[in-house]
Amino acid sequence: MTTTTVTLDGRSLALEDVRAVARDGARVAIAASVRERLSAARAVVDELAAGDRAVYGINTGFGALAEVRIPREKVQKLQYNLIVSHAVGVGAPLPFAEARALLLLRANTLAVGHSGCRVRVLDELVALLNAGVAPYVPEKGSVGASGDLAPLAHTVLLLLGEGPALVDGRVTTAKEALARAALEPLVLEAKEGLALINGTQAMVARGTLALLEAERLCRLADVIGGLSLDALQGTNVAFDPRIHRARPHAGQSTVAANLRRLLDGSELLAAHKDCGKVQDPYSLRCMPQVHGATRDALAYIRSVLEREVNSATDNPLVFLDGDYDVAGTSVLSGGNFHGQPVALALDFLAIAIAEIANISERRVEQLVNPALSSGLPPFLAKEPGLNSGFMILQVTAAALINENKVLSHPASTDSIPSSASREDHVSMGMTAANKAASVVENVRRVLGIELLCACQGVDLRGQLKSSAPLQAVFEEVRRSVPFAPEDRLFHDDLEAIERLMASDALLTSARSGGYEVQ
Repeated sequence: MTTTTVTLDGRSLALEDVRAVARDGARVAIAASVRERLSAARAVVDELAAGDRAVYGINTGFGALAEVRIPREKVQKLQYNLIVSHAVGVGAPLPFAEARALLLLRANTLAVGHSGCRVRVLDELVALLNAGVAPYVPEKGSVGASGDLAPLAHTVLLLLGEGPALVDGRVTTAKEALARAALEPLVLEAKEGLALINGTQAMVARGTLALLEAERLCRLADVIGGLSLDALQGTNVAFDPRIHRARPHAGQSTVAANLRRLLDGSELLAAHKDCGKVQDPYSLRCMPQVHGATRDALAYIRSVLEREVNSATDNPLVFLDGDYDVAGTSVLSGGNFHGQPVALALDFLAIAIAEIANISERRVEQLVNPALSSGLPPFLAKEPGLNSGFMILQVTAAALINENKVLSHPASTDSIPSSASREDHVSMGMTAANKAASVVENVRRVLGIELLCACQGVDLRGQLKSSAPLQAVFEEVRRSVPFAPEDRLFHDDLEAIERLMASDALLTSARSGGYEVQ
């Protein structure tokens, strides 16, 4: 639990803030300026709700039913019906951290000030976050067009006190969750249901946490790749800065510099300096080009998500300046809820991070294949034949990569019209987010397999040590997974290395060896 407080103003939420609240339990506050903006926009909605003019989302039906006028006395019922009719998600619930991220992002988009909801609604979302509560949100059911309608409707059910919810990660009832936050079920007023479910926050919540993990895995990939290179008696010549100045992609140059620092001072590297080997295979030699290209892709994806988390994504939007039409204000219908910018970025995320696993598995093959491993025993087994060694770890990596290749097919190239073709083009952004999250998890597993193989290879090289940062990483692994002199239940090793890969211990160890993680 962190003591950090993240203050929402609708304009400056950072992706790291999302993680701090969602995973680390940071508290949330609301900027004073937000309350002023929300109150002013709400006054406009109240005036329209009391009037005779038909305004979408305030006193009309929704989607293809937008031309149906709703009587003033039924506006609250309209909002309730909207939520319960749209809460039709299916499948497993979002993990607790992702559900909290969704709640935070919805609060921040309301804080932008164009949604027209009461300040009370934002206060209650923040109270739920600070009480360790999250909505129970099935991961499937959104096409990402009028936003993530089904996931967000399930989120609003929590405010209404209906259905299941999550408290500290365990499933409970929404009423119990509200009581934990000292709240009563909320009665939605005009436009508030629509203000809460139009938007991209489900795909962005899942995508943001997947991106942050992908960025961390890129940093780990350089470290693990460096250890594999040492175990395989590779060379650092391909990381010479002159090569990378001749093709100055930012990510490529960063990775090359990382590998130079990681390998500096390695006894293993120095021991075969004059071995006569001319070139390493691409999975070693081209780490800057491959790892770097993924880093550059992730930088673009980050820029999209940074804009999206501080955007107004519902409809209609209330503006307090510009061209006036009602009560000195503009209420305009548009399409900011459409998930296309995010869908494309998250498809790119799956493709880009999958390449880290692709090249990692090829380094695993170099380590376990005696025809390629520069003298290491077959499958890294001390007594091959009697022992299968790490033979099937490479098979597991291959299976995960095959799954990634299927999941990397873009979701955003598909569109299935909905709502009687009023919503005649959709983004499929939530599908892209779900796929990207699965790919990231698979990549972490593959890198963990490579790390196990690299450490086994270093052990088999004898008494020579790697560089200070890589040796520190090696020793951190060995505290959880000892050298394998013979076959054992390697599934246990995989689970141990997964726990290590999911923590900050490996990068912390590299730092302790003098490596500046980038």
